[in-house]
Parts: sequence; C-alpha cells; structure tokens
Amino acid sequence: MIGLPVVQASPPFLDGGPDLGYISGTMDEDQSWEHAGGKLAELGPEALTEVELLSILVAPGTRGNPAQTIAENIIRKFGSIERFGGHALEELYEIKGMGDTKIIRLAAALEIARRTAYGFLDDGRKKARQK
Repeated sequence: MIGLPVVQASPPFLDGGPDLGYISGTMDEDQSWEHAGGKLAELGPEALTEVELLSILVAPGTRGNPAQTIAENIIRKFGSIERFGGHALEELYEIKGMGDTKIIRLAAALEIARRTAYGFLDDGRKKARQK
C-alpha cells in the first residue's frame, strides 16, 4: 500500500449526477474497486493493467463515456501503451471523450516516463550514470 487517501464519495457537485470516473465507494474485502485509483492506492501502480493506468490519467470521463471506456478505446486504437507513445498526439482527438486537457495530461505522463527511462535532464542532455 502506498498510503494515498481514498475518497469515500463523489464530490458534492456530482451528487445525483452521472458517474464521471471519480474514485468512489469503499474498498471491500473482495477487492473490487469502482475506480482504478482505489486499486492503485491499495495495491500499488504495478498491480494495474494498461487500461486502468490510462483511466486514471483520463479521468474524469464524459457524460455517458466513463474514463474506463476512454482508456479501453485508446488501447483498442493503438494496441498498447508502448505503441501509443510513438504516435502523434493529434490522433487522440479521434477518440470520443478526449480533449485538450486529457491529451496534455497524457503527453506530460509520457514525457515523464521518457525522461525517467532514459535519464534526460531538462536541457535535453543525458544524465551521467551515478556510481
């Protein structure tokens, strides 16, 4: 467990409204989560599928199109997170529910992953390996 707080209910402005992909509900003993964020908080990020990880980044969903569905459509279009990284971000506009904010969020996550994986500094230079 990574110690993140779990929201027990949707934000007040969503009461009675559609499910837009916010963390809600409680973590039961049977470990079924209503949102991938609850699963991440309980088990850690390595326990999540590609769809679950993407659903956290694209949350909240849109009316009638929850974050889980948007994430499934991203994987369906590109095949995997790995293949998604090599495409133009503009292709994401073809997926229902994807707009500027979600695309920018995904672009930032991909860049963080790239810099972490390859050890790049802000100015583009590669970090020297520490011994």
